[in-house]
Amino acid sequence: LAMLRTLAIFALVAASADAFAFSPASALRPVGARAAACPLALYMDAALIVQNKGGGHGEIGFHLAKQLKGKGLDVTLLQDKAAKTDKPPFCFYDELKGSGVEIVSLDLADSAAVTAACEGKEFTHVFDNWAKDKSSVATVVGLAKTWGVKSYTYVSSGGMYESSAPQPMTEDGPTKATGQREVEEFLASEGLPWTAFRPQYIYGPQTNKRDYIDWFFHRICRDKPCPVPGDGSQKVSVSRAEDVASMLASVVGKEGEASGQVFNCGTDTFYSYAEICNMVGKVVGKEAKIMSYNPKDVELPKGFFPFRDKSFYVSPAKAQAALGWKTSSTLEADLGWYYDSYKAAGLDKKEMVFTDDDLALGVAK
Repeated sequence: LAMLRTLAIFALVAASADAFAFSPASALRPVGARAAACPLALYMDAALIVQNKGGGHGEIGFHLAKQLKGKGLDVTLLQDKAAKTDKPPFCFYDELKGSGVEIVSLDLADSAAVTAACEGKEFTHVFDNWAKDKSSVATVVGLAKTWGVKSYTYVSSGGMYESSAPQPMTEDGPTKATGQREVEEFLASEGLPWTAFRPQYIYGPQTNKRDYIDWFFHRICRDKPCPVPGDGSQKVSVSRAEDVASMLASVVGKEGEASGQVFNCGTDTFYSYAEICNMVGKVVGKEAKIMSYNPKDVELPKGFFPFRDKSFYVSPAKAQAALGWKTSSTLEADLGWYYDSYKAAGLDKKEMVFTDDDLALGVAK
């Protein structure tokens, strides 16, 4: 009973705190509607995820929300309403709701709508997987300042590196002037405790873009050759979605180490194009027929081959050292369940044409 009385008094004092809450970062934080509704919220970190409509980073918000909940954070996800809700990962959002994640669908380009969706809320962590330039990040950055966030984490892009960068690419390598780079520079100028992560190619589960790995299954399942640029020895970083999310989530508890830093985001296991062909062939139970072509000898549509003509892969060593992050999977180990999902989607039986392959094979060696 004495223990219960002590807890009751503690809860009463927390509920009646009139203006500020003490945070682990030794900063005073205003008590908002969230804390007033639940006194325990004063002592809980809360994350806001701003999630794009889909594409190469479309699955990040889903997996990140699960991992942040697993770390004990209160999670709200602002979802761009342009997302195709009947497609992964969005069709699995009921799973998030069931775990207590609040999901708000809205037009993320509408500054007033974003501000209204956050009214009466406050967050300690922001994870921005939507902004593509300075103008699209300004609204949430402004809100983050009023909340006094511990961390503003931005999902940038590993695609900004110059193709001339030494491989594997490190964070100090040369970059192009891209919208994502503009966001990084803007965050650095705003006085926020910001961090940027630069992912590359991502695969499932609940992936929003299957092309990277499906390209190989499409051909090998149908006994067709795989036309690869060059000799196929070029290496690539292909990372599992949960590993990407876990690196982003590793900022929680490591805000000081992450602040003001850019991290490459990806696996530490790299494969050549030829190795991926052969690994897929082994899983399917067929020999991979690899045909080499010179990209300069043929004009192919953009995106014909899922990766670049040259090696283009990032090193995650900085994140491993600073954040203590570790990858939990490899593409080779995951190809078994990936093939099962490929067949479950009926992709092994789907009618396909390979007209552009014929163009590449016409100059293949």
